[in-house]
Amino acid sequence: MADHYKRILLKLSGEALLGEQGHGIDAKMLSHYANEIKSLQHMGIEVSIVIGGGNIFRGVRGATEGMDRVQGDYMGMLATMINSMALQDALERKGVHTRLMSAIRMEEIAEPYIRRRAIRHLEKGRVIIFGAGTGNPYFTTDTAASLRAIEIESEVILKGTRVDGIYDSDPEKNDNAEKFDIIDGDEVLNRRLDVMDLTAFTLCRDNKTPIIVFNMNEEGNLIKVVNKDTSVGTTVVWDKM
Repeated sequence: MADHYKRILLKLSGEALLGEQGHGIDAKMLSHYANEIKSLQHMGIEVSIVIGGGNIFRGVRGATEGMDRVQGDYMGMLATMINSMALQDALERKGVHTRLMSAIRMEEIAEPYIRRRAIRHLEKGRVIIFGAGTGNPYFTTDTAASLRAIEIESEVILKGTRVDGIYDSDPEKNDNAEKFDIIDGDEVLNRRLDVMDLTAFTLCRDNKTPIIVFNMNEEGNLIKVVNKDTSVGTTVVWDKM
């Protein structure tokens, strides 16, 4: 078998679940993601997932204007749980054993997050979905992904998006935008490229955790990234090139 990552954390945006819809969860996108993740489990990869809640929370964002920030952030955490439960169901229906672990206690639908238990689940071949962010307001799901990846000693964070990597400028606005195959993390900061929020990015830098940004919507890309195919996506490294 080709050299590949053995333990990964996959970060998905809630907006990606919209598919062609304007709101909610597109069943086709959910099935696509479940198939991609199932293919990793067949390879013996230890998979954990953090998913955002933008597709759910965006629908109520207008109602939160003027609302207390902390209250709004907790609503966002609940939105991630809705997406996490939907992804768990999609995976289970395809025969993938999963565990949903929540940073906020809600025992009827999820296990509480306990680091040692999470690692044990991974070692037993179960896919873990981490819900409710970090459980604290003022922190994004990007930060939750970085934190959980470091805690469970993931080799890499795979950020699945709708774009095929990191560019020197917005490719939708600039036809001459150039894509990076590999880029040093300090250069990302210096160029102020939009990869993750600063807190999440700093956590990765301090712990030398590589990040790969790639197009999750293209079939087969996830396996290629896990197999360290550098033709897919952009890899952020922390050693000076």
